[in-house]
Amino acid sequence: MLQLTAIHHVAIICRDYQTSKHFYTKTLGLTVVKEVYRAERGSYKLDLALNDQYVIELFSFPNPPQRPTRPEALGLRHLAFAVTDLDAAVAYLNAQNIATEPIRTDEHTGRRFAFFNDPDGLPLEFYEL
Repeated sequence: MLQLTAIHHVAIICRDYQTSKHFYTKTLGLTVVKEVYRAERGSYKLDLALNDQYVIELFSFPNPPQRPTRPEALGLRHLAFAVTDLDAAVAYLNAQNIATEPIRTDEHTGRRFAFFNDPDGLPLEFYEL
């Protein structure tokens, strides 16, 4: 029987590499594990960690197609980050001029969460533990 142990990483394709790199490293605070420019593809690959755990591969490609629609499109719906103080996390994003949706409460767990977007409109979530 197959035995999975963890999610290794999430891959994200961005439109503007420098903007997205800044967002994920400076705004959200992920750390760079490795950065590679792949000349044959005209593409960057940035490996990012959260608390020393490898979590995101950020790619840039020339002229990537647009995401079809917001989270209800077929495929990955959103990426959620755990936070201990949702009010502080939302206030921090708002101070960085990043809009957040109103804080909601998960009707099944009683936990609070809020959605926001990365520079390419990818839906992200802060989920309070």
